[in-house]
Amino acid sequence: MATEGDTKRRNTRKTVLQLVGVVVTMGALAWASVPFYDWFCRVTGFGGATGVAEAESDVILDKTIKVRFDGSLERDMAWSFKPMQREMEVRIGETGLAFYEAYNPTDRPIAGQASYNVTPYEAGGFFEKIECFCFVEQVLQPGERVEMPVTFFVDPEIVDDRDAKYTHTITLSYTFYEIDLPEQQAALANDAETGRTVN
Repeated sequence: MATEGDTKRRNTRKTVLQLVGVVVTMGALAWASVPFYDWFCRVTGFGGATGVAEAESDVILDKTIKVRFDGSLERDMAWSFKPMQREMEVRIGETGLAFYEAYNPTDRPIAGQASYNVTPYEAGGFFEKIECFCFVEQVLQPGERVEMPVTFFVDPEIVDDRDAKYTHTITLSYTFYEIDLPEQQAALANDAETGRTVN
């Protein structure tokens, strides 16, 4: 026959297991929410996320749109980073090519990744990137300066969208933040610090 103490222990164990289950479930949802939100933004253009195109547009309209370029750095990022042109005017559907410049003024290699968005947000789903430095991580060696291209077009369907058709200017913004060096680069940096040579 179960005593009062046994019943309390079972209830306590049950409560602890339920709490662990809640914590694990909340952790899994938090972990999955970032990639899900990223996917949602890319598919819908929500929050100014841009699209990715595999080829240039086969339709080019006579109507033009102005594209502005902005660049910034996360607070602890040691690079300098800026657009090489502040704006350009392109025909809707026409392929545009813009460049950003990044410079590592430090005495160590630094890896960076760019996050990006487009404003106004309703234009995000119509801004298509074909090639972009933001698709991959970037590693700059000490004192290295690079020009990084982005190839894009504005989807002609923007002129038929209820909200986006009134857009005359789109701003493409990038923010670079520091990430861990890739393993091979990190090994080279460590060897350089200790004065060893790599065979």
